[in-house]
Amino acid sequence: MKEYHIERLGHQGDGIAPGPIFAQMALPGEIVSGDIDGDRLKNLKILRSSSDRVSPICRHYKTCGGCQLQHASDKFVAGWKEGVVRQSLAAQGIQTNFKPIITSPPESRRRAVFSAKRTKKGSMAGFHARASHAIVEIQECPLLDPKLFRAKQISAELAALAGSRKGELNVTATHSASGLDISVQGGKLLDGPLMSLLAQAAERLQIARLTWSGETISTRASPEQVFGNVPVVPPPGAFLQATTQGEMALLEAVALAVSAGGRGIDLFSGCGTFTLPTAALAQVHAVESDANMISALEVGWKNVPGLKRVTTEVRDLFRNPIIAEDLGYDFAIVDPPRAGAEAQVKELGQSKIKEIAFVSCNPITFARDAALLIKNNYTLDWVQVIDQFRWSSHIELVARFTRL
Repeated sequence: MKEYHIERLGHQGDGIAPGPIFAQMALPGEIVSGDIDGDRLKNLKILRSSSDRVSPICRHYKTCGGCQLQHASDKFVAGWKEGVVRQSLAAQGIQTNFKPIITSPPESRRRAVFSAKRTKKGSMAGFHARASHAIVEIQECPLLDPKLFRAKQISAELAALAGSRKGELNVTATHSASGLDISVQGGKLLDGPLMSLLAQAAERLQIARLTWSGETISTRASPEQVFGNVPVVPPPGAFLQATTQGEMALLEAVALAVSAGGRGIDLFSGCGTFTLPTAALAQVHAVESDANMISALEVGWKNVPGLKRVTTEVRDLFRNPIIAEDLGYDFAIVDPPRAGAEAQVKELGQSKIKEIAFVSCNPITFARDAALLIKNNYTLDWVQVIDQFRWSSHIELVARFTRL
């Protein structure tokens, strides 16, 4: 059987040998063999292992697609993730200082999406297998907060009650102080009898809030999240930082990136993850395309006295970026989705904003946007890599830009 030398990891966490040949769960420096299927190596055998190889902590690791890097040491993963960001910046001709990476601990994820479906014998729930739509019915998950893992059984029970054997339920579960916030897509169409059954299930399963295909079925308790010291009830299934520890690390980095006081703008604000803590010291204008998220932010701000003024705007910053002439602020916080913020960054580059805290979940689009800012006389002072998605290939970061 032919041997392959793994030279590096790709951005998805696969080992890469010359060719290129991609091998899941292989590490740089290893000699491996297996069966070639196109450009992928299947039935992997490790002939010479790396000193960075460790035993996976989860018994489902080989089948579940949730994690990609449990076979690598924490030190290796941290260095690799920082290296991905450095390489992405280097491709744009950019170098900068890096603060030490911060990694969320095990059992800290407060949000997950379970897959569930009805079966001949009842139902099943778990996560998708690697590169597959098959569901792995997990019995444990070292990533999830133990209080969140209960959502796996809830997902299975909801699938048995109102799922389909042809399709599957997508169950977004979020842990809140008052219990689990459950939002379901892909189930049976709602009618009166089903709503009654689901409401009874929500009570029996002690679900804080149950939403089905966008319609709230039951709210036993308000599923609040706290941003700074501001309680906020996000819309069902709304984006939320993956871990409390990761959110705090992001907040601390953003606070270092922009000076206290003055007036700021929070672009892609969501429900106020950065807006509301920042409002303790500065006036903030929050801009977000989702009206329900903006409403949640507004309610949270109005209910807590002592904050600086917060104004809001519902706006699609991809199609309708705020032009430079209207960016008369002392600082900006930018937290775009994976596509980055190219159109808005072009306007920021023409503005007179002194400081920018840039939060990103995609090193490639971040590097592209950073190059645009640097081209327009901003300096990239530092980058802080924050690993909320332990054992995965996902990378987040905060960066500070200042105008020359």
